[in-house]
Amino acid sequence: MIRAYAAKQPRGRFELIEYDPGPLKSDDIEIAVESCGLCHSDLSLLDDEWGMSEYPLVPGHEVVGTVTGVGREVTHLKPGDKVGVGWFSRSCLVCDQCMDGDHNMCPDAEQIAVGRYGGFADKVRVQASWANRLPDELDTRSAGPLFCGGITVFNPLVQFDVKPTDRVGVIGIGGLGHMALQFLSAWGCEVTAFTSTGAKADEARSFGAHRVVDSRDKDALKAEKGRYDFILSTVAVPLDWQRYFAALAPRGRLHTVGAVSEPFQVEAFTLIGGQKSLSGTPLGSPATIRKMLDFCARHGIAPQIEVMKMSEIDAAFDRLREGKPRYRIVLENDFR
Repeated sequence: MIRAYAAKQPRGRFELIEYDPGPLKSDDIEIAVESCGLCHSDLSLLDDEWGMSEYPLVPGHEVVGTVTGVGREVTHLKPGDKVGVGWFSRSCLVCDQCMDGDHNMCPDAEQIAVGRYGGFADKVRVQASWANRLPDELDTRSAGPLFCGGITVFNPLVQFDVKPTDRVGVIGIGGLGHMALQFLSAWGCEVTAFTSTGAKADEARSFGAHRVVDSRDKDALKAEKGRYDFILSTVAVPLDWQRYFAALAPRGRLHTVGAVSEPFQVEAFTLIGGQKSLSGTPLGSPATIRKMLDFCARHGIAPQIEVMKMSEIDAAFDRLREGKPRYRIVLENDFR
């Protein structure tokens, strides 16, 4: 039996449940959960913001733990291995996307907490190909958020060949943005943080930003015209996107990983005249996750976390809903 924390209705409080996962599939592994990061996507699932949640809902998709069981087809992992798992739990492995190495774009990909029970539990099961062994240099306590928040902002650097000589801006210095600053600084870019919170300016610099721009100051944004090769938006709210497109250099790209619910408003000639682009990416493949983990180990990159107990899950969600974390919450397993 697996014990987990489940909400039985949208915006509900969490209750302890037990469920039988059945026999272990031949290509699955079972993981004893040591900790699981709390992501804003978990809050969106709890509130059924995307219309895909099923109740009882067990969220949680930034899992770190120890392999306790492997299916008969699994050869690259063994009991005792320390692994991490993120948003995806399974892909078909045979479609064009999977065969090209883009498992995260598999049309039949399954999510760890959508249509099944997720990581706020004492154990979780996933397809072995979606579990990545942790480098010894990484702190297991803080590694969980790398498997969603981290790969979300790392994957675009790989997909769009961001260069060390590029000037890059990051919009929103929160759970995603503070990791993006660290990646880009270690990548070698000139990094600018766009933030509406003046108190975060010093923190942004500590994460690697060379410059900080007040995103509420229209004159300050206007002064950035034509500067950036790449702007990464991590916010989930609509902004005056035209100003950010104006800040792009010719052939520049505005890339979003924030789940903005409203359409982007941009004039066609803004794109045409400077050959500019708008794009988005869905997390990353297992291979890209491995690259990210190695990069973090090499450069000492880690999310800034607050640690709470899994039994404090309601208080943790309340804290996240109020926008208080600096910058990610990790819930440690305290099942008895």
